[in-house]
Amino acid sequence: MKIATLEDLLVEELRDLYSAETQLVKALPKMAKAAGSDELRTAIENHLQETQGQVQRLEQIFEHLSARPKGKKCAAMEGLIEEGKELMQEDIEDESVMDAGLIAAAQKVEHYEIASYGTVRTWAQQLGLNEVAQLLEQTLEEEKQADKKLNQIATEMVNEEAADSDESDEEESAPTKARGNGARAGGASRGKR
Repeated sequence: MKIATLEDLLVEELRDLYSAETQLVKALPKMAKAAGSDELRTAIENHLQETQGQVQRLEQIFEHLSARPKGKKCAAMEGLIEEGKELMQEDIEDESVMDAGLIAAAQKVEHYEIASYGTVRTWAQQLGLNEVAQLLEQTLEEEKQADKKLNQIATEMVNEEAADSDESDEEESAPTKARGNGARAGGASRGKR
């Protein structure tokens, strides 16, 4: 496709987002299955439903713009999903450590989407495509809320559990003499988390 105008660029970026969202619809169930925490699994499953709605919203936008949604593969999303797959294939015994990694992978995706949806929403506003801008704003807000929820799960639960796992692993491998003297791995920084 030849890109001559801002509207052409908008359509091209929307195609990229459409590809990204359809790739996510396939990837999110695998992430949910890998999650150890019920809260994280539920958050991912809820975002899957939102993502399916976002795909439909994008289809509505393409209809409004008299354009086809297909024709572009989002390489960035493909790479982010591949990183997530690699993480899930790692030999990670502690489920809270896996959950911390899954949250990091999911937040990378959310930040990519927030940047992308913010850009296309602004372009739509500049082009006077108010209905399109409103639909994109809805999706942008959903992405921000998903990121906020992931951050909340990480900071209020998963990261602390993963850090505690590290401390207990260190204690198990510490020499008996050190344990006998009351030494504790990470004890000095415990209150600073």
